[in-house]
Amino acid sequence: MISKFLDYLSEFLAHRKGLIPLVGIVLILCNLVTQFIVPGTLLASSNLFLHFGLIISILGLMLYWAL
Repeated sequence: MISKFLDYLSEFLAHRKGLIPLVGIVLILCNLVTQFIVPGTLLASSNLFLHFGLIISILGLMLYWAL
């Protein structure tokens, strides 16, 4: 079951190489929006979307080069 999922995911991402970095950029932009909409909350002060977006973008670029 897990191997079938990994095969499907690999085939899906092989044709859409820029999707994972694009998701990371969207998360970084969501962080920018949360800084202005809800500036005093824990989500805005911890920059959670910024950190997740940066990690996902870097991993996406690494997968992009590997695929």
